[in-house]
Amino acid sequence: MLDYEILRLIWWALLGILLIGFAVMDGFDLGTAMLLPYVGRTDAERRVAINSVGPVWEGNQVWFILGGGAIFAAWPTLYAVAFSGFYLAMFLVLCALIVRPVAFKFRSKLPNPTWRSIWDWALFVCGVIPSLVFGVAFGNVIEGAPFRFDDTMRMTYEGTLLGLLNPFALSCGLVSVAMLAMHGGVYLALKAGSPIAERATFMARCAGLALIVLFIVDGIWVAFGIEGYAIVGVVDHNGPSDPLSKTVIREAGAWMANYGLHPLTMLAPALAVGGALATIVLLGRRSNGLAFVTSALSVACVIATAGLSVFPFLLPSSLDPKASLTVWDASSSRLTLEIMLAATLILLPIVIVYTAWVYRVLRGRVTLAYVGDNSHSIY
Repeated sequence: MLDYEILRLIWWALLGILLIGFAVMDGFDLGTAMLLPYVGRTDAERRVAINSVGPVWEGNQVWFILGGGAIFAAWPTLYAVAFSGFYLAMFLVLCALIVRPVAFKFRSKLPNPTWRSIWDWALFVCGVIPSLVFGVAFGNVIEGAPFRFDDTMRMTYEGTLLGLLNPFALSCGLVSVAMLAMHGGVYLALKAGSPIAERATFMARCAGLALIVLFIVDGIWVAFGIEGYAIVGVVDHNGPSDPLSKTVIREAGAWMANYGLHPLTMLAPALAVGGALATIVLLGRRSNGLAFVTSALSVACVIATAGLSVFPFLLPSSLDPKASLTVWDASSSRLTLEIMLAATLILLPIVIVYTAWVYRVLRGRVTLAYVGDNSHSIY
């Protein structure tokens, strides 16, 4: 039997792991789609890029489902506020995730160049939109979302879709786009044949450089230009989930407090930048396998930086800071977290082992010759 506090911390960490898993695994699918118009200059070359992710893109979305399920079951209040308040943004993501499989399936149905070009650009758009919106969502988490609760815990959200697209959030969205473009480019450099791999290498290095610059700029912005949130007074970490039971203040530089209290948290932003730098260098040396590892490390640490910066907050409220959702007051019951943890300890390793086996079976490059020999049985 674990303490309620420990269970909440475990599920906060698991949520981060699932989000990282989605960004690392499905992230290179999105990145590949974003780079499709630039790495493929002929129909055959674009088919190489598409079929490099063709056998795995559906399985990679398991991480997205797991992340959404974890929020729903472990953090129901967060799920209610985020999916209600960010409804239109989520709808855009949903539309993109619906159109993407349609584009995969329909593109090869007709040999008409116009037909295929339409679906190629659909894949591009469906790679950019989720990448941008997920980054914008993280930016709004850092700034705080415009919601509040009344004394009966009914939630009121006073934001708009355009309000979510503020300058800082859009800057975070660009970090996400650059990050996943880098990751997708590294995957193509590892998985696709020439000349797609060479073009993807160039694009990945450019995206990695953009990621470093944007990430540092946003870090400075958070440190000096964004008001953070801080809990005042003693908080019962084992108490019931009641967001209105605490006192929260906003103050400049509050998000940087965790780095002073726990210096090891500095490893996350350092490895985010270091991983991107290593990826750029390793791609230049054609060490594509190691570059994929460092790219994945950079992606993981970018997300970890956001989570560690705002801890213990999950979603701050800009309207009523007291209503902000934290690790200590937005979780399910202790029994629910215990049952879910037992299920996760059984099922998550199975997902990881099966995923590793699939990638081992599907190892090897997708080449122009392979596309030519299998043109009627692949995307």
